[in-house]
Amino acid sequence: MKSHIQSLLEQTLDSLKQQGIIPADFTARIQVDRTKDKSHGDLATNLAMMLTKAAGMKPRDLAQLIIDNLPESSHVAKVEIAGPGFINFFIDDNALASQLQVALEDEHLGIQLPQQQTIVVDYSSPNLAKEMHVGHLRSTIIGDSAARALEFLGHNVIRQNHVGDWGTQFGMLLAYMEELRAQHQDKAHLELADLEGFYRAAKLRFDESADFATRARQLVVELQSGDEYCHKLWQEFNNISLNHCYDIYQRLGVSMTRADIRGESSYNDDLPQVVTDLDKLGLLSESNGAKVVFQNEFKTKEGEPLPVIIQKADGGYLYATTDLAAMRYRSNILHADRVLYFVDLRQALHFQQVFNLAKTANFVSKEMSLEHLGFGTMNGEDGRPFKTRSGGVVKLVDLLDEAVVRATELVRSKNPDMDEAELESIAKVVGIASVKYADLSKNRASDYIFSFEQMLSFEGNTAPYLLYAYTRVAGIFKRAADIDLSNAKIVLEHDKEKELGSKLAQFGETVNRMVAKGQPHVLCAYLFELAGAFSSFYEACPVLAAETEEQKLSRLLLAKLTAKTLKQGLTLLGIETLERM
Repeated sequence: MKSHIQSLLEQTLDSLKQQGIIPADFTARIQVDRTKDKSHGDLATNLAMMLTKAAGMKPRDLAQLIIDNLPESSHVAKVEIAGPGFINFFIDDNALASQLQVALEDEHLGIQLPQQQTIVVDYSSPNLAKEMHVGHLRSTIIGDSAARALEFLGHNVIRQNHVGDWGTQFGMLLAYMEELRAQHQDKAHLELADLEGFYRAAKLRFDESADFATRARQLVVELQSGDEYCHKLWQEFNNISLNHCYDIYQRLGVSMTRADIRGESSYNDDLPQVVTDLDKLGLLSESNGAKVVFQNEFKTKEGEPLPVIIQKADGGYLYATTDLAAMRYRSNILHADRVLYFVDLRQALHFQQVFNLAKTANFVSKEMSLEHLGFGTMNGEDGRPFKTRSGGVVKLVDLLDEAVVRATELVRSKNPDMDEAELESIAKVVGIASVKYADLSKNRASDYIFSFEQMLSFEGNTAPYLLYAYTRVAGIFKRAADIDLSNAKIVLEHDKEKELGSKLAQFGETVNRMVAKGQPHVLCAYLFELAGAFSSFYEACPVLAAETEEQKLSRLLLAKLTAKTLKQGLTLLGIETLERM
């Protein structure tokens, strides 16, 4: 409905230009917002106040002129002027009911799909030298929810898992793997099962043995030179590391697959060309033996230029070089319209620099949008980055294990007689959903406090609350399984029916807001409000015990659309729903 009002206002603006009231070359971003107070209508715009200077008229006079020139619409019951010149729109209840009827029968819930784009989503991207830890959670699940929502809107989404599978540390790891293999084949396999332990042991050997360190450096050179033996050893290590990652992805219900991997190593052959091309453009400078690019847009507080290091003095490459190669690939080969990077906010300067350089060097098309959608940190209840009791990094698998254990206790307390197999199945869904939703419901740009107690609560904006809300709606249809809804129509009479209908109609604009800036918390807030609106409706408006058959069928359709919307919304967040809790 919001897009319909925007369309009416666009037509009105064109009419005012044709009449010479507004200059023909004037452009305005027409904004339509939901009103907070329904006595002021359903939607409102400040267009008259935006046009007052261009038209040379008072805002309220211009607002009346806009209303007089609005095209007729069966969706609008009335239009009023409020305050200094706001225009309030009251939506016709019959039009709203028709919109909901369409949404009920449509796989996209009535959302008007935007023009399709090719969108690359860069997320998760763990370092294969170590196991995934809690620091990888946000990138993985926020990026995945954005990818799911963009696909739902019809875009061509290309997931990219830019794993850290290259670099000097791999020489150390491969040398240790080679050493263990020489001693005992099985021991190497067993030690690799604990990547963190394997990494620490390799680092210890590197620090204590000069011969080992020499061999590690030699393996780096051989790996980068394409040595067959070294590459085979590296590939085995990567496969074991990736198995760790994909076990986590499977548990989290993340839609990423092995086909989505395009790690740092994928761009190795293009890195010398990146250096050559930057040099040809006259962008490279030398600083202490390293090849760097200075950009006027980036300086220190003291006014000194900040370099982007492209190649170290010893010939090695850095993240910036690989990122530039990746951007060129995503522009020239994948033909992306947008590239979304879900990476820690602390990398903001890095991305600002390489985005600017990629555009300057024409590595990407001028039209391609490069967007760093950064996120804050997950902190413990002490307000510091989440750690183990001993102060170490928390493995993501350990966090998920504990969440499921706590969820099992929670579900058992609610259902003491439940079959153990069903209890275990439900607890897995509740535990994983709670971890994900606790994160996704927070503004991604903010740090947040992680609390098992809070995230497993049945009160407030939590996964258990929403999962239970869905089961509550679904439960109505277990009792109404024999009722034929094929010819039923939605009729909005009671205030609570209208409030629920109005909230259901906002699903499309909510999803569009979510994907515009990669903000899953917008969808979480909407689903929480929708669950609350249904609860109020259910208390005020008997469904199966409605006064008339028409009321009963209409309210069943509202319940059905609520269930469909809750399920679809949770699916976009990567959260599985339950029929019973």
